[in-house]
Amino acid sequence: MKAIAVFPGKPNSVHLAELPKPSVDDIPDGRGLLVKVLRVGVDGTDKEINAAEYGAAPDGYDFLVIGHESFGQVEAVGPKVTGLRPGDYVVATVRRPGSSIYDRIGTYDMTTDDTYFERGINLRHGFLTEYYVDDPEYIVKIPQGLKEVGVLLEPTTVVEKGIAQAYEIQRRLKVWRPQRAAVIGAGTIGLLATLVLRLRGLEVTTLARTRKPYLNSDLIEAIGARYESTSDVSILQAADKFGPFDIIFEASGFSPLAFESMEALGKNGVLALSSVTGGDRKIEVPADKINLEFVLGNKVMVGTVNANREYFELGVRDLAQAEAEYPGWLSRLLTHPVKGLENYAELFDKLTTAKGAIKVFCEVADL
Repeated sequence: MKAIAVFPGKPNSVHLAELPKPSVDDIPDGRGLLVKVLRVGVDGTDKEINAAEYGAAPDGYDFLVIGHESFGQVEAVGPKVTGLRPGDYVVATVRRPGSSIYDRIGTYDMTTDDTYFERGINLRHGFLTEYYVDDPEYIVKIPQGLKEVGVLLEPTTVVEKGIAQAYEIQRRLKVWRPQRAAVIGAGTIGLLATLVLRLRGLEVTTLARTRKPYLNSDLIEAIGARYESTSDVSILQAADKFGPFDIIFEASGFSPLAFESMEALGKNGVLALSSVTGGDRKIEVPADKINLEFVLGNKVMVGTVNANREYFELGVRDLAQAEAEYPGWLSRLLTHPVKGLENYAELFDKLTTAKGAIKVFCEVADL
């Protein structure tokens, strides 16, 4: 079967590879679940792996099948599989357990192991292929009504984790009831963060560089949030005007804004960082002021990346609620489809150069 792969460590090595079709028997104890891949989203992670910034091939291979944002349909199940059957729509989680205590209790996204396993990212093949097989522990069922937007679940889980942990941390305050939030960045993660915070009932101000109107600002305002351009108003100015912000979700991909967000956070607030930034950018910050206000203001900063099953299930719930409250909104995020694995060059070209792209994805097979 066909697959889109890279040679880890070799820049711009994306190519079409061949793999044998997997079988439910590949998973021991009758727990195999064979999934036909329908759609796979691509993002900056895939671009960075193709640029040889990170990623490693599984044992026995010199290539890594990429793609971690999956959506598919169950084709066959082993005799010990319960709760899933052929025809069900599903999404697979990405991280696989290692050996730490966190891995052993199912929170493998919090592993302390130096070596980690992520499908399509590190030491495990991903989903940009025709079929995959896995244990049902890592498979989440998607309602049929979400099949058109199910490929958005994995990026949604990054948001779910950050926001859920903000609430979990601030349970220490007994009566924490956030009212106002800011989202920094209006890409896929920023849009989904705006959505999830609106579904929680918060007043949301989303800030990004581009001046409105454009699709992203239209989407933000369509769900009752406020859009502001950082070309016109800084994060600190927005905090003075629309804050104090109880939650700031940073998703800009530009590390200096993380530090500006620290200054803009309100008392008892939580700053969730989702940007994964490389390089060695340096800036000057008012370190004493930030430190003082964090200490005296009981502020918290937490990072969010990949997710365990809990957050995938939260994401299913919120995607369903979004479809009910804002019909058609999620579909508008799916801006740039590419049909067929063999068109991998077009897929990466759109990921790299397409103007106005929110979510680029491969239509591996028909829904």
